[in-house]
Amino acid sequence: MAKPDNRADNVEHLQQSIQNTKQNLDEAEDYLNEFSSEISDEERAQIQNKNQRRKESIAGFQSEVKDEAQHAQE
Repeated sequence: MAKPDNRADNVEHLQQSIQNTKQNLDEAEDYLNEFSSEISDEERAQIQNKNQRRKESIAGFQSEVKDEAQHAQE
């Protein structure tokens, strides 16, 4: 027998993921600002690419929060 879909805490988990991802993004930006002259172009590009993926993840999480909010109203 399958368990029922319990979405009670999905929004909370998504919001925590958003916060964690934003914190990682901010820390990476601070690192780039502080050490950009000391790191290689390759490392700088890797950090910038990862931050782009983080921004995309945040947008995806926010979209999921909206979806969950709609399901909660139904």
